[in-house]
Amino acid sequence: MFKNVLVIILNATAIITLFYIFFKQIFLFKLNCVCVLKKYKDIEGTVKIEEVNGDELVKRFAEEMEEMLGRKMKAVKRLAEAAEDADLDHEYNETLEFDYYNSMLINTVDEDGNPVPLGGEFTLEENEHFNKLPVNIQQSNIQVPTNVYNRDPDILNGVYMSEALNDVFADNFQEDPTLTWQYFGSSTGFFRLYPGIQWTPDENGVVTFDCRNRNWYIQAATSPKDVVIVVDVSGSMKGLRLTIAKHTINTILDTLGENDFVNIIAYSDYVRYVEPCFQGTLVQADLDNREHFKLLVEQLHVKGEGKVKKAMKESFRILNEGSLCNQAIMLITDGAMEDFQDVFQEFNWPERRVRVFTYLIGREMTFAENVKWIACNNKGYYTHVSTLADVQENVMEYLHVLSRPMVINHDHDIIWTEAYMDSVAQSLLLMTSVAMPVFSKKRETLSHGILLGVVGTDVALRELMRVATRYKLGVHGYAYLITNNGYILSHPDLRPLYKEGKKLKPKPNYNSVDLSEVEWEDSEEKLRTAMVKGETGNLSLDVKTSVDKGRRVMFLKNDYYYTVINETPFSLGIVLSQGYGQYIFIGNVSVEEGLHDLLAPDLTIANEWTYCETDIDPAHRKLSQLQAVEQYLTGKEPDLECDMQLLQQTLFDAVVTAPMEAYWNALMLNVSSMDEGIETAFLGTRSGLIRFLRYAGIEKRIGKSFLTSTDKENMFTLDHFPVWYRRAAEYPAGKFLYYMPRQDTRGRRTYLYLVYAHPQNKTNKQILRNTIYDAQPNMCGSLEGGQGINVGRYCQRSNTVCLFVCSCFLRVSLFDYQAMCKMNSHSVSSARPLLSVCTVKSLPIQKYSQNQFSKKGDILQPCDTEYPSFVYEPSVKETNSIIKCGRCQKMFVVQQIPESNLLMLVVQADCDCSKHVQENHTMLLLLLLDPAVHNSSVKCDRMKSQKVRRRPESCHSYHAQVSILPHHDTSKNTYIHTTLLKRKYYNNKYYKN
Repeated sequence: MFKNVLVIILNATAIITLFYIFFKQIFLFKLNCVCVLKKYKDIEGTVKIEEVNGDELVKRFAEEMEEMLGRKMKAVKRLAEAAEDADLDHEYNETLEFDYYNSMLINTVDEDGNPVPLGGEFTLEENEHFNKLPVNIQQSNIQVPTNVYNRDPDILNGVYMSEALNDVFADNFQEDPTLTWQYFGSSTGFFRLYPGIQWTPDENGVVTFDCRNRNWYIQAATSPKDVVIVVDVSGSMKGLRLTIAKHTINTILDTLGENDFVNIIAYSDYVRYVEPCFQGTLVQADLDNREHFKLLVEQLHVKGEGKVKKAMKESFRILNEGSLCNQAIMLITDGAMEDFQDVFQEFNWPERRVRVFTYLIGREMTFAENVKWIACNNKGYYTHVSTLADVQENVMEYLHVLSRPMVINHDHDIIWTEAYMDSVAQSLLLMTSVAMPVFSKKRETLSHGILLGVVGTDVALRELMRVATRYKLGVHGYAYLITNNGYILSHPDLRPLYKEGKKLKPKPNYNSVDLSEVEWEDSEEKLRTAMVKGETGNLSLDVKTSVDKGRRVMFLKNDYYYTVINETPFSLGIVLSQGYGQYIFIGNVSVEEGLHDLLAPDLTIANEWTYCETDIDPAHRKLSQLQAVEQYLTGKEPDLECDMQLLQQTLFDAVVTAPMEAYWNALMLNVSSMDEGIETAFLGTRSGLIRFLRYAGIEKRIGKSFLTSTDKENMFTLDHFPVWYRRAAEYPAGKFLYYMPRQDTRGRRTYLYLVYAHPQNKTNKQILRNTIYDAQPNMCGSLEGGQGINVGRYCQRSNTVCLFVCSCFLRVSLFDYQAMCKMNSHSVSSARPLLSVCTVKSLPIQKYSQNQFSKKGDILQPCDTEYPSFVYEPSVKETNSIIKCGRCQKMFVVQQIPESNLLMLVVQADCDCSKHVQENHTMLLLLLLDPAVHNSSVKCDRMKSQKVRRRPESCHSYHAQVSILPHHDTSKNTYIHTTLLKRKYYNNKYYKN
């Protein structure tokens, strides 16, 4: 099934004018329909309607995505091979002098006008492919964090060695022009980025970006890990020591990701979990849990005597219930003073399955030998952390120890990350990264497992989702991607941003939104579980879906089809709505005829859709989609990659709707047939085509676009059918539906959409036969009907309208698991608090999540909400009632206007109720659980609930050679370089693994 939609935009000024326009447009729209039907009959014999096979479609999309992502993986493999070969050929030089392009210093001069050291002239030009950022596509440059010395011998040797990657970067980009950022993150701290850019520091002039802290680096450098953090909170840890310990814990948490599990134990005279709810278990180290732990760590205080033995026993007990991959205990203390050897004999020797990493806090070295002994005899790593500045580098060392079995085996696992915001381009677009470790291949280092760094490239999820072309999925259909942990990569209902003042910011948990939180009708999580397990299949669900920013609700029966994308941890799903999503319309006209009508002055196509791929060749990037289509069809640009099925459908729509231009122009010339208040007429089709006419004398010009500004607000959705189109597609045939877009109600005038839709059924003879009239009025600026309404406005107006709403509308509960709510600044709870009181006035959910709580001093945190939408009950044709207003009473009558979604409300005017309803006009739309009513066990059950996850199959936790002791010298308080390892060790660092 299929619909073409005709729309007229009205300027509604009064009820009388509105109803006059309403009845007149019935006649005008029937004439419109006759024009289209007449043209359609001429070519009816060439039309086909095919049923969409969801199973085949999702597999084909997945194969195309696999091919696209496969090209990115090949590019990364070439980078890894080139980096390893370059290191093999490079001889370390302690006194190397080498000038490189530092991305912070390029194109800057000193007071005398001379280039600063490590600066120099570095050509930068704006590039459409890289978000119009000034870049240098000829070469890469180097970013170094502020806390790393940019002329350190290790940095200079690594930069010099990795110069060989420049040619590979350029070759990769030439071979696959859809590549975005390519990079090499070194284990020494520098970051080589292609194309080269000017790096912008923060407001304090500091560069805090450290590639080794990024998720792509950490995941590529290590296998999944279970970690128990054990922290000493005895009396001796007071003051700066506790501050350093807290910072160390937070830094360790930052090195964990979705595939890791964690818990934190504090000990003094007794052992306690920092989160009692997590006692005796490991929890996934997702963003919510990591942030929750950080809040609790800040509340730690010191007391009593430190007794580590019980804490270590408890840690081993937890880990025994965990996985068989990397397991580690992180002991943070200022000294271990009791007998602890028997604990390791009982729980960890002789296999030493659990590594123990120790962090000696403070300047005192009295107990250093004990702390070293613990690490060295449990295949761990010891470090002395005396200041806050030591924390970052010292914590990162444990990753190199855990990576050593993988490095020695040369297991080049390729990893994919969860969705994240592009920090390099400071963009709000969602990306995923593919990364791969780089190892030393020198014979003398093979047994020591030296990790040189990680190479990777970014993939814009928006570009990946273009594979799942929207026109094949129907008006309400869509495609989505999830990770092996069930988290959303891309989904039309993902809303990762919120508004703080006038600025858009990522929500704290934007990349850990679970599939069950957007497809919440999947109450038994059958869909989620099957996709996380990487299965292929389908199921059907009855769903309530909201449109128009949650203000309106539609009831649909959706068919879900899903499959895994091979060689990745991702699964793809598509949704076809039963009805218009089950069929695809195929019309056949000649290119000559279609192109003639496509180039008419009143016609354009949705520039947000991909009719032709304009991003491959730089010469095509400035073409609009309509220009690209024209140049391809005329043979001027035969090398363009275009979607021929979509082009054929667009050409057919152009031919069938061509008579509308002449008809509308004739109406405009015949003044007597025009109604005052009609401002714009346009027609939209499923192919994204739009015909558009603005009538003379219009003060406010409406943009010529298939999508409205509201439809474009969420850059993450790819939901490319506008609200007026989606609502018309579901409205009953033969009736009008009045629709008032919110963005057009802020000025002096009120604009209404009057939509005329052509349903096309499976049988060709029925195509374009029935008509649907779609429009929506504004009743004196206070009443707007339709499939959903904002009840709060009515209750602020009159108790009469409240009573009317209760009589004529059904309440439907909707849920928002991505809301942002005001929280008490002093309260500490889960990062996703169900058990929080959040009482607000009756505003649409997006408004109170972004505006209502964004006043100065308010704290916004993620929360789960339930809110109502109201659906008109068509069986109620007429109703009346009486309401008391002080000393008088007033009567109202509501009557349905036939063949429309209009209701006429008549209220007795001789009784003023306004003074009596001001005190109690607010309805509670946000329904949250009250902690005073629900006990803490409800909160705890939610926090520790473990959904189905699929951890990566590969695990590298053991190699026989990791027991070799690297060269170590404690005789000098300086860096010690050896040709064997070409790495640095402080005299207070010691490990055996």
